[in-house]
Amino acid sequence: EIKDKVATSKQQRVAASPTTPLSQAPIRSTSMRNDAGVTNYARKVYKAKVVGVDPGKDIAVLKIDAPVFDLFPIDVGTSTGLKVGQSAYAIGNPFGLDHTLTVGVISGIGREVKSPIGRPITNVIQTDAAINPGNSGGPLLSSSGKLIGMNTSIYSPSGASAGIGFAIPIDSVKFIVDTLIRDGKIVRPVLGISFLESKQARALGIEKGVLVLDVPTNSNAYKAGLRGTKRTESGLIDIGDIIIKVENLKINTEADLFAALESFKPGDVVRVTVNRVELDASSPTAKLIQKTIPIQLKASSEISISRFLYSQ
Repeated sequence: EIKDKVATSKQQRVAASPTTPLSQAPIRSTSMRNDAGVTNYARKVYKAKVVGVDPGKDIAVLKIDAPVFDLFPIDVGTSTGLKVGQSAYAIGNPFGLDHTLTVGVISGIGREVKSPIGRPITNVIQTDAAINPGNSGGPLLSSSGKLIGMNTSIYSPSGASAGIGFAIPIDSVKFIVDTLIRDGKIVRPVLGISFLESKQARALGIEKGVLVLDVPTNSNAYKAGLRGTKRTESGLIDIGDIIIKVENLKINTEADLFAALESFKPGDVVRVTVNRVELDASSPTAKLIQKTIPIQLKASSEISISRFLYSQ
């Protein structure tokens, strides 16, 4: 039996505790009670405060100033051990049609989608339960009514459901939510550089690795000797370093780079291996050399980006 007890809003919210729902939407929140077999429910509007946001995982935590008896926290399950083919239920407000329940199965696990700021979200659950605009932030439930994921996005050429929806696994959500409630932010390690997206790099003939575009002069990467891409006085493009490894982890795309850095923390020194184009003084040709550079990681500035995103 599906336990349809959630806190909702203009877009659906998942109530993780009596006063702390998760969200992917603006700060306005609505409380709802909808017991199985009961058609009457109370709808009230409450103001909410942003506790913290993690745009890298497309998650926000809100605190609602509401009586405890008006909110019904959902039973939180686990995303460990999910199997392709098991039943899945999505609750949301697709196209403004509130209290909508759609039914499907788990179509795949371990998928990857991009967050609003371009950072990859890994280990995502794929489902064919219909997910449309308005479902974001709503719960994905197991057949026992336990929360196993938070709906985040769809893959669709038309913008409507094409049977390919994605949800962030609840085990990942729990860790991020606990951190946001405790610290108010998520701090991730970064190299402090800008880079060219893989698709564009392939057009330049770079088949693997991440091409460094800009290395700020005040960054640890610049002080360590990492080179960015620049235009010469003659108008030619001087290709910068191409990151191919972080420690012993191979880097083929920017997703690999993000994943490799996730296991470190700001302040750690990591060995970054790059392919570097060097001009041969004895001939007009250039050669590619490998170089390993120790770089101290810095804390990300995503929190300032997230404040901008969620203030709109």
